Amino acid sequence: MYIGLISDTHGVFSDEFKAFLEPVDEIWHAGDFGGGLDLAQEIAQFKPLAGVAGNCDNYDLRYTHPMHRVFNCGGLKVLMTHIGGYPGRYDAKARKLINEHRPDIFVCGHSHILKVVRDPSYNGMLVLNPGAAGIQGFHVVRTALRFHIDEGRIHDMEVFELDR
Repeated sequence: MYIGLISDTHGVFSDEFKAFLEPVDEIWHAGDFGGGLDLAQEIAQFKPLAGVAGNCDNYDLRYTHPMHRVFNCGGLKVLMTHIGGYPGRYDAKARKLINEHRPDIFVCGHSHILKVVRDPSYNGMLVLNPGAAGIQGFHVVRTALRFHIDEGRIHDMEVFELDR
């Protein structure tokens, strides 16, 4: 599978991000679509979508996109939630989910800061935060990730950056 990963769009899915994500098979969205279902539906019409609701998303969106997801992709277990944190500094709810599900990949958003790091405390779990694809927030660069997952490994990860 070829995956595109975005978060914190806050109502904006610009042409530059569409061009970067054009070759992917599926888009994962780590929350804060931007309120309601409109943007989620726009993204889902562009590519198959797996997303979670964020703290800025309304209840209509939460019926379609839960607060967290656990699924398998290419032989790896993925846990996705919006508010997650980083190794040594996980949000309490995220830490509980990580301990319960023991994922290979933990995906979160919320911070608006791109981060890709392994957590040796959780057997080398890969922590992915794609930063923010939207224009709302303090970040100065808008970011996204794309990568391949197959046969139990993630590879050929690319970062997209766009000045806000």
